[in-house]
Amino acid sequence: MDLDCDVAIIGGGTAGLAAERSARRTGAQTLIIDPDFSGTTCANVGCMPSKLLIAAAEAAHSARRAAVFGIHAEPVIDSAAVLARLRAERDHFAQATRDTIAKLPASVILRGTARFEDAATLVLDDGTRVTARAIVIAAGARPAVPAMFAALGDLVLTNETLFDLDTLPASLAVVGAGPLGLELGQAIARLGVAVTVLDTGAVLGGITDEPIAARLHEALAQEMTLALGVEIKASLSEGKARLQWGDEHALFDRVLVATGRPPSLAALGLETTGLALDAHGTPLFDRETMRCGESTIFIAGDASADRPVLHEASATGAIAGYNAARWPDVTPARRMVPLSILFTDPPVATVGRTDTGDLVTGGADFTDQGRARVEGRAQGLAHLHADPGDGRLLGAVLFCPAADHLGHLIAWAVEDGRSASELLQRPFYHPTLEEGLKPALRQICTAVGTHPGGGSDEGTPSGG
Repeated sequence: MDLDCDVAIIGGGTAGLAAERSARRTGAQTLIIDPDFSGTTCANVGCMPSKLLIAAAEAAHSARRAAVFGIHAEPVIDSAAVLARLRAERDHFAQATRDTIAKLPASVILRGTARFEDAATLVLDDGTRVTARAIVIAAGARPAVPAMFAALGDLVLTNETLFDLDTLPASLAVVGAGPLGLELGQAIARLGVAVTVLDTGAVLGGITDEPIAARLHEALAQEMTLALGVEIKASLSEGKARLQWGDEHALFDRVLVATGRPPSLAALGLETTGLALDAHGTPLFDRETMRCGESTIFIAGDASADRPVLHEASATGAIAGYNAARWPDVTPARRMVPLSILFTDPPVATVGRTDTGDLVTGGADFTDQGRARVEGRAQGLAHLHADPGDGRLLGAVLFCPAADHLGHLIAWAVEDGRSASELLQRPFYHPTLEEGLKPALRQICTAVGTHPGGGSDEGTPSGG
């Protein structure tokens, strides 16, 4: 069967759905191609199930640390019940995404696995050929499992299999100290599992701000073993996974491989398109139009290996779909300020620029912050970065209580071009965690010679 359309989209996840919707609203005839339309990565194996696990872990941790308030409790963790609730709620979220897909016009849905025959033609696994004026690649990403772990068989877990365990293991090695490994590792440790995190690199969570990375390391090392900058060897022993790093080794019930999620591009036949590819096989593209070179092919979401987070997948899908529909009239879009959040406890939020050589930096230490002390979670450090001329905020790295919320405030301020002085003229209710940012804002004002505003902190605990 031969089909024609204006815009064909490969992938029915967050980016693909956004691209299809954007292209159709622009007036294009669309086809969205996916093997099973099972829903999004976020709902099925990403954001939502991981946060459900983290929420359970937080409940257990809160019970343990209640002693600081004179309340003594020790949680009894039923990991089977934890995982059963996780799956039930995950399935609720996944069904919601499938319901959204079910509302698409039947004429735009095409089930199958697509590959390029050439830059304007796709061939599906059932032989169907699709010719399109423009094509959007939104094929997503998949876990990478290095070959060394093949010998471990089904002892190996990824984020796509972890949540389907009946119970949690007694011991777990997490290979990969990136955001996914750290989030899941800390959560599982709090649920009573002996966790060791190993990584060949020395950068924890991708955090390049050394003082904040040191605080993060100190916090996580209290809950699980961290082994960074090590070479890892894996083998089977006594029915368990035997991992060796340096002079150390240990047996683990399971191994969670969290070494990255590269784009799912290998089977697309990109070699037939004439596109220029980077060293990893990803098409080179314009980040403001999502167009690949001078072609009629666009890319979006995790497939682009650029900012692999849901709100960016949705945004880039919309940009790609709009421009694919209007090709050759391609319009650059203004991209959002970068915002990423590591959902450890405390969380880490990274906003905007982190190349701080020519910027001024203000710091705020949360180890004596008023509201954080009240809640028994006074730890962490925040760095805000600003233009040295006028104090406009340009970036931040926050490792502190509620950094996932405070990071949004800073991201919005960066988007709006607000200065430290302007933020200090906004209301800061007392006592709140938001007050904890005021010392950093004042340091920036001093550095650039602007009036700090915002009144005085005299008389407030720990300077607010």
